[in-house]
Amino acid sequence: MNKLTKEKRVAILTALVEGNSMRSVSRMAGVSINTVTKLLVDAGRAALEFNERTMVNLKLRHIQCDEIWSFVGMKEKNVPEGRKGQGVGDVWTWTAIDADTKLVPCWLIGTRDAECASEFMGDLASRLAHRVQLTTDGHKAYLSAVEGAFGGAVDYSMLVKLYGDAPGNSNEARYSPGECCGTKKTPVCGMPDAKHVSTSFVERQNLTMRMSMRRFTRLTNGFSKKAENLSHAVALHFFNYNFCRTHKTLGKTPAMAAGLTPTPATLGDLVDTLE
Repeated sequence: MNKLTKEKRVAILTALVEGNSMRSVSRMAGVSINTVTKLLVDAGRAALEFNERTMVNLKLRHIQCDEIWSFVGMKEKNVPEGRKGQGVGDVWTWTAIDADTKLVPCWLIGTRDAECASEFMGDLASRLAHRVQLTTDGHKAYLSAVEGAFGGAVDYSMLVKLYGDAPGNSNEARYSPGECCGTKKTPVCGMPDAKHVSTSFVERQNLTMRMSMRRFTRLTNGFSKKAENLSHAVALHFFNYNFCRTHKTLGKTPAMAAGLTPTPATLGDLVDTLE
């Protein structure tokens, strides 16, 4: 059986984390789409295991959380009655980021409901070494989720953005976000510092996800066909983001800024774990 060289596998994974679709990667690398898919699955599993092992006892201070939308197979409005609840439709990826180190300690792929909010917050709380300041948007599911995960041991505030009509003509406005007219900061628990109540970094991370993973890009046919492959792609993305890619503002990787690793990792290191 033919086996890809390490260099070829690194090249394929690099193309994937830089925002190329799986079929375009298969054409560029001269391999079948099944080969690319299998490598994504293997690398995604290894990346997730590494994250679970490494993201513990984190000494972070200012955490921001948000959810980013995508879909599997088809958008929720197009799912036939007979396929509802079968792994197709709208999917939300919950993410958290530390405003100081830019580290993403955890994420969760699921629905945008109270159950997933509780699971996500419980996972986040279990990875932290001490009390933090937490900021989320105004999604009501966060209220009970934060209380259940942290109790009173958190300085928590909600930031609600107020939007008006999108600028431009009707065709442009259809695909444009509304114009932000202001924000409302609401302390919920503890004593959050108003100057650190922000969701700017986690929203920027959402943009990074859309640029770095083809399946998150809007208005294309690059969506996920299977929920499992979406999970593997997200795990690979965050391994590259946290441990491999130098953050322009920090001059180092987020993992180095958080004191988790002394040097950057590489996708070659991840490939080595697959042997």
